[in-house]
Amino acid sequence: MSVSTTLRDVIGLDNALPSLGSATLLMIDFQNTYRTGVMALEGAEPALAAGARLLAAAREAGTTVIHIVNDGGEGGPYDIRAEIGAISSEVAPVEGEPVVVKQFPDAFHATDLEKVLRERDAGPELVLAGFMTHMCVTFTAQGAFNHGYRPTVVAEATATRSLPTPDGGALPAAALQAAALTTVADLFGTVAPTVGHLTGSQGSRA
Repeated sequence: MSVSTTLRDVIGLDNALPSLGSATLLMIDFQNTYRTGVMALEGAEPALAAGARLLAAAREAGTTVIHIVNDGGEGGPYDIRAEIGAISSEVAPVEGEPVVVKQFPDAFHATDLEKVLRERDAGPELVLAGFMTHMCVTFTAQGAFNHGYRPTVVAEATATRSLPTPDGGALPAAALQAAALTTVADLFGTVAPTVGHLTGSQGSRA
């Protein structure tokens, strides 16, 4: 199988990973929505654990942290007023960390995210983690790219689910995960396989 050159390489974009301390961390939709019930994701728990390590490392490095949640309205799995739609306790915001509420996959669309980034003098480097890889993570990476930022997705801190295909088949979560991350890496940003790739501790799980 031949492999094409990525669009990033074609147009000469830098593929170096940022250091966590020089970036702003976007924690996307780490909601209980994805841990149980109709929207439960394959790999949600390991991804959440990775997200908690990433968040701890960011706080230790003094990185600006912004949490993002999807509000789907009362009574549904994205009800941010209920426990099901709350940010998981393992990665809950602390005082001073803003929470941006969105209603579309792209966290930049119809939100104050860019305003919050400007208020915190965020540089071009954004680190993205959260749920779901093929949906809000990918489209927020695209939104960041479109707004002139340089997003990096932390692969191990994301997860998705198996879905039906248009031809009546099924696409396993692992395949959709790989496709989503490949889409990001083709143009919108870089992909760090693990938290350690941004902290210099690739072999550590601490």
